[in-house]
This record gives sequence, C-alpha cells and structure tokens, in this order.
Amino acid sequence: MKKLISKSIFIFTLLLTVGEVAFAQVLEDYNPMWQEGERETWFSSNDRLILELDLETFPLAYYSFEFPDHSVVFIGEKLWFFTERDTMFNEQVTELKRVFSESKVSLTVFKNGISSEQASVMKILKSEPLGVISTSEGFFSNKRDFNRQGIRDFFIVAMISCLLLITLYKLAYPFIFAMMIKPISLLNAEDFSESGSLQKFFSGDILLYVFIVNTLLSLAMVTSMVIFRQEWLEVRMELNFTSLTVLWLLGSFLLLVLTILKFTAIRILSYLFDLGKLEFPHFFYLLRLVVIATIVLIFICAFFLLNDFSAIRIALEASFVGFFWIYISGILGLFLIMVNRLGFKKYHLFTYLCIAELVPFLILAKLVLDLGY
Repeated sequence: MKKLISKSIFIFTLLLTVGEVAFAQVLEDYNPMWQEGERETWFSSNDRLILELDLETFPLAYYSFEFPDHSVVFIGEKLWFFTERDTMFNEQVTELKRVFSESKVSLTVFKNGISSEQASVMKILKSEPLGVISTSEGFFSNKRDFNRQGIRDFFIVAMISCLLLITLYKLAYPFIFAMMIKPISLLNAEDFSESGSLQKFFSGDILLYVFIVNTLLSLAMVTSMVIFRQEWLEVRMELNFTSLTVLWLLGSFLLLVLTILKFTAIRILSYLFDLGKLEFPHFFYLLRLVVIATIVLIFICAFFLLNDFSAIRIALEASFVGFFWIYISGILGLFLIMVNRLGFKKYHLFTYLCIAELVPFLILAKLVLDLGY
C-alpha cells in the first residue's frame, strides 16, 4: 500500500513537472523575422527594428518582450513606451488586441545602432504577473499612454485663438494683412519696388503681425514635439492642456525675440555688404513664404489629429520635408529677384544670402532633425 502511494505521488509530481514545462513552452519565435531599417531620408528614423505581430492566433497566450535600454517602442503609429534600461516583460495577446483593435500590428523599436540580436519577441504560454515590466537590473519601466484627446483639445483651442487673432488683425490693419498674405507677391516681388511700404519694422502693427505668425509656428512646433518626442517631454513636464498651452505661449514669445534678432542681423549684414535698405524686402519676402507654408502645415495637423491620428507622424514627416524645400526654393527665388531687379553682383549677393539665410536655416534644420529623431 505504501509503495502504491509512493508511486502515485511520484507520478503526480512528474505530471505536474511535465505540465509546467509544456505550459511554459515557446509557441512562436519571432526573432528571425526582425527587419532592420536605416535612415532613408533626412526625416526618417535613424536605426530601427520592425516586426509584424499576429494578434489572432493563440489569444490566451502571452508575448514575451525584451528590449535594450533607451529604446522607443511603437505599435503601428502609436507610441507604446520608452525604456530607460534593459527591459523584459510579458503581455497577453488578448490584451494587446483589446488596446490596438487589430488582428495584425507592426512593432517598431527605435534606437541608434540597434541590431536584431538586442531585441527579442516570442509568443509563450506562461506569463509573469501582468502589469509588471521587469528589467535585468531589477528596475521598472513604465508604459506611456498617449493622451490623444488632450493634444486634440490643446490644438483646437490654440488654433481657434490664432484664427481669432488673425481675424482681429485683418479688421484693424486690412491693407497690411492683404499685402502680407497674398501668394502673388512671391512672384511679382512688389516688396522690392521703390514704393514698397514696409519700411518700419519696429512699429506696433508689424510687430503684432510677426507675433501672430510666431503663434502659428509655435503651435506647429509644440504639436510636432508631442508627436515625435513625447517621452522626452514627459521627463520634463506633465503633458496636459495647461502645460501645453503655457509651452505654446512661451514658444511664441521666444520665437518673436528670435525673429527680432534675425531682422537685426539682416540689417547689420546688409549694411556691411553695402546693399542699402534691402533688409525690409528681404525679410518680408521670406516671412510671407513662411506664413503660407505654416498655415498649410497647421491645416494638415488639424486634419490628421481629428480624422486619422495614427497617420499624423507620417504626414508631419512629409510636411517637414516639404517645408524644408519650400524655404530653400524661397532663398533661391530671393537670389534671382535681387540679381535681376537690383543689379547686385552674383558672388557678392550669394555670399550675403548664405550668411544671412542659408547657413542659419541649415543649422536650424539639423537641430530640429536631432530633436525630432
């Protein structure tokens, strides 16, 4: 009888052990399926790993994830979380499908110099307790939820405020508004005529117009930072309506100061190059170009924020590329206008525009690229 009981206990323990091993088995190993990506354009991500996850098969199983430190993880176009240290955790398939509402999703891991050996994804049967993200060093990494409605509320209120300012300005200064907004001025170059009326930059009407332009620019910049660098912002501030509004207003005034400094620099350079009073038509020609491009960018942001949030990242990347080349084209157009209508020497004028516009803009574009990616 004792032998029978001992054998039964042994068999029962063996079955439990076998069941434990079977329950922890790997159902699918996704590691050979990683696709490595490198920078394709100026506004694409530098290094990344891409993998397609199947959320239909084995719905009660778990995905086992391993990511290296300082990785930014996206599912589709939605930011999932940011890892400060090497991170390992498990997530149930049904939970992922509930959150992302798709049968198949694209997992993208961004990190400079990342390789497929540094990340791991497997579908397994057994999981650690849900909600815990453990790391190899015993620390924890928090998932970051993207507050879509918060950014929408901020953007709508800020955009309506900008439109209200534009409306009031049009009522107060209709002549200046009409002159500064019409695209045909980019072709007929009326600013360069002797009768050009923009000769007082530091007047209230002109400074107010420049401030309104900077509110539009600041709105586009804050929205882009939230989309591309959410985790960077969250380390420094709480992303809510109030904080984003304060950031937008501070950015508007900062851009106003930088604009005044830029105009002052253009005035000094035009004096040093003996170009006369060229700073006024030069500055306002490119300002008109910036106004038109920024308004288009704002409407693109509004459309994708309200209709297709998942595609806003791609839309902004394409918009930044377009903005870059539009401004470069504007500098080229400015060069041709000055050569044909003002009779300056080409080399003399080219040197002036490189110092005043081209080099500063390329440096700014590089800074935006580093911040955004």
